[in-house]
Amino acid sequence: MPYPEMLVAPMRAELTNQGFTELKSADEVSAAMDSNNDTALVVVNSVCGCAAGSCRPGVLKSLQGDKKPAQLFTVFAGQDLDATSKAREYMMPYPPSSPAIALFKGKELVAMIERHNIEGRSADMISDALQGAYAEHC
Repeated sequence: MPYPEMLVAPMRAELTNQGFTELKSADEVSAAMDSNNDTALVVVNSVCGCAAGSCRPGVLKSLQGDKKPAQLFTVFAGQDLDATSKAREYMMPYPPSSPAIALFKGKELVAMIERHNIEGRSADMISDALQGAYAEHC
């Protein structure tokens, strides 16, 4: 059962207000990912504390540099169930994780930060890891 929209709206807005395109259905995920010929960052957003404390802030900080992905997408775990499930298919062979951050170059998954790489790490550490991936792939 999805979380109430009223609960997740501010958490959604934290990314969408900064240019992320929210993918709310499996069809939207397929369309975005299948047409991607550049770099794309996909954030599996979540209501958990590590999403609020380090994932979203770290992702946003990582985008302040010169090198960054061309496309920014997000799905919301626990809310947009079909979209999240579809996005996770593109993140295989990694197991489902939320929050999670995936960097794609075209159709290829080139970097993945899973929940266990987010928990206990600061936003700066997440940002640094992402900026390293951007430097290599973007």
